[in-house]
Amino acid sequence: MRKEHKNPKGGLTAAGRAYFKRKEGSNLKAPVKSGVNPRRVSFAARFAGMKGPMKDEKGRPTRKALALKAWGFGSVKAARNFARRHKKKD
Repeated sequence: MRKEHKNPKGGLTAAGRAYFKRKEGSNLKAPVKSGVNPRRVSFAARFAGMKGPMKDEKGRPTRKALALKAWGFGSVKAARNFARRHKKKD
């Protein structure tokens, strides 16, 4: 993926989402930063179990940390707690 497709604040730019739509036919949408949107709950559940550090060896935030922040979560723990509170009841 080229640099112009990555948002420096986390996630993809509009051009990055358009690129994936052309290449793979996917219909990606921008992050939902607040509220109890089902996409946000799903994102929180996926990233809550994601392995890996929040900072690289130079102390900079990783893409994982940036994505969490773009979706309105400050940490993996915050995403996990949000997903647990808002998951669908069977």
